[in-house]
Amino acid sequence: MATRSEVQRLLDEGFDYRTAADRLKIAPGEAYLIATGRPADGSDSRYFTDPRELPASPQRLVGPPPVNPTRHPTVDAWVRERARRELRGGASS
Repeated sequence: MATRSEVQRLLDEGFDYRTAADRLKIAPGEAYLIATGRPADGSDSRYFTDPRELPASPQRLVGPPPVNPTRHPTVDAWVRERARRELRGGASS
C-alpha cells in the first residue's frame, strides 16, 4: 500500500496523479484518495469549496480513461453504401 508521503513526493516532483499512481502500481483514483483524503469519484462535496489546487475533475481518475472511437470499418461501409443509394435516388432503409 502506497503512503501519503510517497504519493506527495511524486506530485512534488511534478508528476500528475496518473503517473504517480503508475509508478506506485496503484490506481490513479487511489493515489488521489491517499494524497487528498477525498474520493476521486466526486462524492465528497468539499472538493468544490476547497481553495487548494486540485485536478479539474477528479472523476477522470476513476476507472479507465474514456475512449471515443471516431471511426469503425462497419459503420464506414454502411455510410458509403447509404450514400451510394442516396445518390442513385433509392434511399430505402
